[in-house]
Parts: sequence; C-alpha cells; structure tokens
Amino acid sequence: MANARYSIGSLAVAALFTLPWVGVWATGSVDTLSTVLQVLVAGSAVLGASFLLAWGAETAEKDVPRAFALAVLAVLAVAPEYAVDALYAYQAGANPGSGGGDLAVANMTGANRILIGLGWSGIALFSIYKARSSGDTAVDRGDGFLSSAVKLDESIATEILFLTAATVWAFLVPFGMLGGGRGIDIVDMLVLVGLYVTYIFVIIRGDIEESEAHVGVPAYLQGFGRQLRIPIVLGLFVYSGFLIFTAVEPFAHGLEAIGVNYGIPEFFMVQWFAPLASESPELIVTAYLVNKARTTASFNALISSKLNQWTLLIGTLVVVYSIALGQYGALPFGEKQAAEIWLTAAQSFFALAILINFRISMKEAVVLLVLFLSQVVGEFVLIQTMSEAAAESASVTLLLAFTALYIVLGVGLFASRFDDAKRVASLSRSQFRGTADASEVKADD
Repeated sequence: MANARYSIGSLAVAALFTLPWVGVWATGSVDTLSTVLQVLVAGSAVLGASFLLAWGAETAEKDVPRAFALAVLAVLAVAPEYAVDALYAYQAGANPGSGGGDLAVANMTGANRILIGLGWSGIALFSIYKARSSGDTAVDRGDGFLSSAVKLDESIATEILFLTAATVWAFLVPFGMLGGGRGIDIVDMLVLVGLYVTYIFVIIRGDIEESEAHVGVPAYLQGFGRQLRIPIVLGLFVYSGFLIFTAVEPFAHGLEAIGVNYGIPEFFMVQWFAPLASESPELIVTAYLVNKARTTASFNALISSKLNQWTLLIGTLVVVYSIALGQYGALPFGEKQAAEIWLTAAQSFFALAILINFRISMKEAVVLLVLFLSQVVGEFVLIQTMSEAAAESASVTLLLAFTALYIVLGVGLFASRFDDAKRVASLSRSQFRGTADASEVKADD
C-alpha cells in the first residue's frame, strides 16, 4: 500500500511538471512568453517527461527484450535532437546556398560529441560516486577512487559492433560517395539507416530476460495485469514523446537566445547549447537509472542513443534537405564541418576502444571529459579572440589536431585489447544466430 501511494504520488508530481507546457502549447501562447519563462516552462516539461519515459521503459522490460525497451527509450529521449537538426536541414534546403547545411552538420556533430564527452564520461563518474553509498555491483571499486571502474554488460557487444561499423563509415562521409563535393548523400542514408534497421531486427529477436527487481513506480506498474500494463506503458511512451518533441525545441532556442544576448556567437550556440538542451532528457533518464543502482541499464541506454544518433540522425538529414529542396540533393557542408565530422568519428573510435573490454575506468572517463572540454573551450577562445576568417582557419587546425590525438589513443587501446575485440565479434555472432546462451562462445575461445 505504501509503495502504491508513493508511486501514484510520483506519477502525479511528474505530470504536474508537464501541465504548464501542455496548457501553453494547447492555447498556442508559446510566443507570448518571455524567453526566460519559455525556458522554465519548457524545461519543466522536459524534466517531467524524462521521468515518465524512464518509468515506462523500466516497466516495459517485463514484456519485451531489455535491449529493445532501451532502444525505444533512446529513440524517444533523443527525438528532440532529430527535430532541432531536421529544422536546420530543412532551412538549408529551403534556402540553397545560405550555408544552412553547415548549421545542420554542426548541430549533429555537437550532439554526438556531447553524448560521449559529457554523457558517457559523466554517467561513469556519477556511477562510481554513487556506488560508495548504493553498493551498485556494476561498479568495481578499486583501492582508490581513481582506480574504480564501471563494468558493462556483455550484451552490448552487438551495439559496439554496429557502432564501430557506423564510425568507420562516418570517416568516409566528408569525401562524398557520389562526387560533386562534400555532402551527406543517398549512399550515406542507405548505409547508415540500413545499419540501424539491421540492428533493431537483431535485438528484437532476443529473448525476454528475467526482469531485474524494480522498486518504486516501475515495480508498481509491473504489478498490473498484462492487458492493463501494456496500454499504460504505451501511454507513458506517447505522452512523454509528445512532450519531449514539442518542448525541447523552444527550450533549446530559448537558451540560444539567452546565450546570444550575453555575447556568445550564434554558431557556437547552435553547435553546443542547442544540442545540450535537446540531449537533456537522455542525460536525466540515465542519471535517474544510476541513482537506482541500475548503471548497466544506464550505459546500455547511452550506447543505444549514440548508435541511433550516429546512424539515423545523419542518414535522415539528406531526406529532410531534399524534401525542402523539392528534388534530390546531397546536404552540402564546408571544410570546417568536414573536420567536425572527422573529429566526431575519431572521438567515437576512441570511446569504442575504451568500451571494447566492457569496462570504463575512472581514469578513462576523466580523459574523455577533459579531451571534450579542452576542444570546446579551445575553439571558444579562438572565436572570441580572432577575426571570423582567422578563427575558422585556426579552428580547422584545432579540430584536425584533436582528431589525430583521438585516433592515436584509440589505435593504442585497440592494439592492447585485440583479444577483447575478438570477444566482441564472437558475442555479436552469437546474437545474430539467435543464441541465448553467449557462454558457449567462451567455451569456443
């Protein structure tokens, strides 16, 4: 009875956070709000929706494979990023030659690097910190704080394999497969979207695992019969998806406007502040899971998010651009954005080298975070202290330097973890064959 009261109260509080935005959206009065009030109202809706989404995903694990439930959560949590980036791609197609393609690529690369640079590293650090009090078994606590590490579930081998394939392809995107200069074209769409569709086909064939012991709202909702539980889960997904899809764009653009008012360049806001706002549901959901000592599920969701952003998000930009253009066309971008794509691919390559042994240590998380922040801060200093032309030239050099650094570090890690890479490939083949007991792979090794 106590859990029922707590759960109903939690659902009610989360819903209350969303109601002001629903009222504003339904009456069409968003534009009448001041920028600060718009950010507060939309941000509150995103916060409430993030919890509803997390509860829905946890409850769904009773009826579908966990990887599929987390993939749905990942898609919904990063849906705002799709909406924001699609807007820039559409504007580029509607106004050819305006340089809008650069904004779309900047927003996409910023979102992907934030997900790893802040998301993966931040959640790893938070997990290690929380494990001191939560006793989370997914955290291997060493003799010192810096020697601790997060242990990842080997079930993410399939995600790592597909993410590796997408990363390799991303290095080729700036060259353009169909000629005619730099651009995201139909070949990129077919390869990247094809990778994600194949991934979903693989994981949906998986068995429904023994559900982890849940507490709070998910435990309460899982107590309902299947005929009632499934509609509740679908309702949570639909409602939270609606809120995230409608509220994050005003939230992001409101933050952009505030930043510009304080002298931060618009292009910098598009690449970093807008994606940070649109990624906020994902970061809130994963932090919530860590707080419940579900670090493994948290990282699975983050990796799934990176996979769908690194495939679907890039692949669908050319579709939106072509619709706005009124005919097929590759989404064009300049030299700097080519360097941005290479840097984003190199960061992904290094991050995969870290995860290939199914662990991320405190030291590795700090390195990911420091490298990310160093590049962002370094580029901001260049923008603020140089003329526009000089800053762009220096920025390209900085981006390529960090690209080289990530690649060197990644190659070194992969070389030292070659056996782990073979293990990932074996586990992935096991899931492709639909083998539920991956321990057979270990026996073969």
